[in-house]
Amino acid sequence: MVISIQQAHVDEILEHARECTPRECCGLVGGTSSGRAQNIYRMRNAAADPLVTYEAAPEDLFAAQRAMRERGEQLLGIYHSHPRSADPKPSDTDVRLAYYPSAVYFIVGLGGERPSLGAFRILESEGRWEPVEYDVSADANR
Repeated sequence: MVISIQQAHVDEILEHARECTPRECCGLVGGTSSGRAQNIYRMRNAAADPLVTYEAAPEDLFAAQRAMRERGEQLLGIYHSHPRSADPKPSDTDVRLAYYPSAVYFIVGLGGERPSLGAFRILESEGRWEPVEYDVSADANR
């Protein structure tokens, strides 16, 4: 399944990453079972060292999961940033802590001339990751 995400959602994720720099940001992408993103859920990074890792604040995570249930959404993706990376890829820590194998992991890189957004399937049980395709649509009616 290819995730379809609106440009407005991508812009919101990039904005969140810029606001949090030099710390990593984090959040969730909720949407339909067919893979269409509907909402972005920003979360606070509660990691002990937010400059190099992320951990969603538990109360934000629970609130986002509750909102998704109420809206009939599924967890499609998890996003976070690598503020100093131009070409972001999952770190060893990202792989080790990837507890949602069905989710796509979006990683924002802010270290280049322009921000970049990569999408990955992380197979924590196998200790590996692979890039995945995603589709950016212009509007909500697609």
